[in-house]
Amino acid sequence: MPQQILYTLLLKLAAAASIASVLVRLGAFQRMLLREDRTVKERLLMALAFGGIFGAGSATRIVTGTYQAADIALAGSLLAGVLGGYFTGLLAGIITSLPGMLNHELMSMPFYAGVGVMGGLLRDLAPDPEEIWRFSPFFDTIALYRVFREPAGRTKRAFQFLFLATILLCAFLGLTAARVFGTRAFYTPFADEDPSMPGLVVFSTFALYLLCTAVPLKIWNSFRTERKLEAQQRLATEARLRALTYQINPHFLFNTLNSVSALIRSNPAEARQVVSKLSNILRRLLRKTAHLTTLREELAFIDDYLGIEMVRFREKLRFEREIAPETLDFQVPWMLLQPLVENSIKHGLGPKLEGGTIRIRSRMVQQRLQLTIEDDGVGIPESSLQDLLGQGIGVSNVNERLKVIFGEHYRMDVDSRPGEGTRFEIEIPEYQPALAKVG
Repeated sequence: MPQQILYTLLLKLAAAASIASVLVRLGAFQRMLLREDRTVKERLLMALAFGGIFGAGSATRIVTGTYQAADIALAGSLLAGVLGGYFTGLLAGIITSLPGMLNHELMSMPFYAGVGVMGGLLRDLAPDPEEIWRFSPFFDTIALYRVFREPAGRTKRAFQFLFLATILLCAFLGLTAARVFGTRAFYTPFADEDPSMPGLVVFSTFALYLLCTAVPLKIWNSFRTERKLEAQQRLATEARLRALTYQINPHFLFNTLNSVSALIRSNPAEARQVVSKLSNILRRLLRKTAHLTTLREELAFIDDYLGIEMVRFREKLRFEREIAPETLDFQVPWMLLQPLVENSIKHGLGPKLEGGTIRIRSRMVQQRLQLTIEDDGVGIPESSLQDLLGQGIGVSNVNERLKVIFGEHYRMDVDSRPGEGTRFEIEIPEYQPALAKVG
């Protein structure tokens, strides 16, 4: 008989884990797990979900007469109350009991409904909703000692023991009801076992309901923890991108104002034109809140920026672009091209007396966008080229933002030859939030 009891206990534990796994795959149930304040409609849906699934387990036991392990209605009613409150626990208990009531197990409805209400009471007594998710079935004698001797955290530790005591009380009452009213009036596992082994029966019943309550909570809490970590990662990514954007915008404005100041004394009329163009750029910067934009918008921004620089450099600065039409609506990071174009002007063409040309090309390569920004300037010394992606503000900022947004799914290469020019090549996939990575 001990082997039979152990076999039944393990099967019921497997059933509890399976039911918890089924529920956590439901989108509505996932959303309810991630918040503690729920509307009446959400509590009703939770009660229907718990009552329907745990009630189906009772129905399986009644119809087949052999799959008793599927019936863990008591644990289901208690969990519904603990997670949803009185209303959810009461309604879930009633729904769960319906198969038993139809099978003339007349104590099912009042007992399961009462257990659901007890779960709601336990929820109200929790000092913090997170304490419900921290419940463990393993008895800690050191924590019991701390309840009485250490004031700090006493309320939370006391609640954990209250949770444990409530489960044991429900299991004891269920076993007592089956013994007093008979197993035909109320079902509980092990009630028909050999009365010569009462200790084993009581221990097995307690262990069963402790584990069948704790295992679903652990499965659901694991899901909650994963989702919270994902949310924190998204927030960290957003914060990091925002910081990088705040870094690049002042850098860009400072350099542009330097260009304006160079024209004020030599050509005030053109300086006014540049200020007008700069105001257009500022309006775009202030309106832009997203970290991504289309390549079309990014190129329009570059046109405004080069309009300022061409006033300064005149015929010494030439601009060519070869843009594949299918790339214009591709999502790219905001301010992706400007720092690279600025680097070409400042370090490539600026020192070159006769000036030069900046070329921007785009094309699709196996559903990835490939961008090339190159100039025919003086080039970058090999000693400086090695540190270009990791130092400074402009180019390194672009590389860092690409890393934050695309993780390891992007490529940025720099190739430069002194006296011949510099080429930046970027290859990025279509943006997906799952690609983002906080490095």
